[in-house]
Amino acid sequence: MEKIDRSYLRYIRYAVQWGIFFFLIYAGYKFYIFIEHFASPDARNLTPETILSLRSPSVEGFLPIGALMAFKLWVTTGIFDRIHPAGLVIFIAAVFMALLLKKSFCGWICPVGALSDFVWKLGGKIFNRNFVMHRYIDYPLRSLKYILLLFFIYIIIIKMPPFAILGFLEGDYYKIADVKMLYFFTEMTTLTFITLLILFLLSLPFKNFWCRYLCPYGALLGLISFFSPLKITRNKGACIDCGKCSRNCPALLPVDKKIRVRSPECTGCLTCVSHCPAKGALDIAFTKKRVLSPVIFAVLVICLFFGAIGIGMITGKWHSATTVEEYRHIIPQASTLEHP
Repeated sequence: MEKIDRSYLRYIRYAVQWGIFFFLIYAGYKFYIFIEHFASPDARNLTPETILSLRSPSVEGFLPIGALMAFKLWVTTGIFDRIHPAGLVIFIAAVFMALLLKKSFCGWICPVGALSDFVWKLGGKIFNRNFVMHRYIDYPLRSLKYILLLFFIYIIIIKMPPFAILGFLEGDYYKIADVKMLYFFTEMTTLTFITLLILFLLSLPFKNFWCRYLCPYGALLGLISFFSPLKITRNKGACIDCGKCSRNCPALLPVDKKIRVRSPECTGCLTCVSHCPAKGALDIAFTKKRVLSPVIFAVLVICLFFGAIGIGMITGKWHSATTVEEYRHIIPQASTLEHP
């Protein structure tokens, strides 16, 4: 058996994930400064261009429900959301990534996934292991994210007509939905704090608790990823049955028992591939004989995601059309503005 070391794949993924994570921390800090300008008299001395330059459109990636609404509006009417266009661009990129490259948005891009990954690894050091839910508990819990997804699909895709979506997207509430999202953390209620604390504590012993059991966004991408031509593929003849792939899988999949991993839980993170010591035993592949280089897979993930952002910028569908005057009028009401 010829051994192979592909641990470098993990470091490529870490670099992408954490690079995006820290960029979003920086973008969030600038966004906070942007909002604070509207509470300061000095903001009147700044040009609108200077103020708007502090607002990174990337923060709209944290508005997936609005993006789902905007996606339906775009598909049914051709109207592209002008209030939070970056959120829609990121949503479209994530969907196409799932369709072509498994649930790679979750495994390579999502900052929540990166943070979740860090927390369960920290838990592994604290407890000297990670724990696994009994299947009679695991299966019902995993259904929660699909129930949440069905709820949003029913409310938005089935019940909500396009004209109602357009009215919501053009309303004052949605114009500062990103501001309210920031206030969710900076002006945290006791209930919010307790909820986040519980999620953190559960994420320490259990791998990717939020992603595995509660994230409807990941549920949607997982279902779409069924149609991806690429799957983690095991060559039974080259496999040495060491079990390293399954032991290291963040999604707890029995990779060593499968020939093709079709589960919607697979994020295409290539952690299993990076731990496999047997050459030719485990790969990301179109078929058992048509293997794709994992490095090319990583490059495709990066190119597809950032390429979508680049297209959004070039076509003028990245920056919000909301004006400084609108922000001056609406942001002071953010704490009291209710959902229409």
